Amino acid sequence: VVDGLALDRFALLGISQGARISLAYAVRHAQRISRLILCGAFAKGWRKRGSAADVTRNEASIMLIRESWGQDNPAARQMFTSLIVPDATLEEMRWLNDLERVSASPETAIRMLRVIGDIDVSDLLQRITVPTLVLHARGDARVPFEHGLMLARSIPNARFVALEIKNHLILSHEPAWPRF
Repeated sequence: VVDGLALDRFALLGISQGARISLAYAVRHAQRISRLILCGAFAKGWRKRGSAADVTRNEASIMLIRESWGQDNPAARQMFTSLIVPDATLEEMRWLNDLERVSASPETAIRMLRVIGDIDVSDLLQRITVPTLVLHARGDARVPFEHGLMLARSIPNARFVALEIKNHLILSHEPAWPRF
């Protein structure tokens, strides 16, 4: 896409698990990145963080996905929606529940959750040379706040901004949206 648009330099935004791709790109192509923005990001996935509670919770999530993800009843998907956007309106939650159902089969959702668990890009962090901004919601239930702090502390000269919200994904009607 970057080559197709003939972009010489551009800002790169990595949200949640998308940060690992952004970090890898910024290391490989630092000359093309004017700045790196990471939001709700983490260096280590739930299986690599060393927390037995994280592993137990996510393994239970995999079982729940296997049993009920593709059904019309959104109970399994609502668990994820509630972690991702707990302060969303009912309409926004319904929208995300439906998006989850139509965008990933139960097998794909399980595969994605397992891949997220195995992420470990901590070896790349010291190699980031572009100006970096790390934003993280203080009340994020999906990726704990301390993982955003650790990310910012591990990237040379990164700036950290705490967002006073609970949502993992920032919604446009939240007070933190203008700051974002």
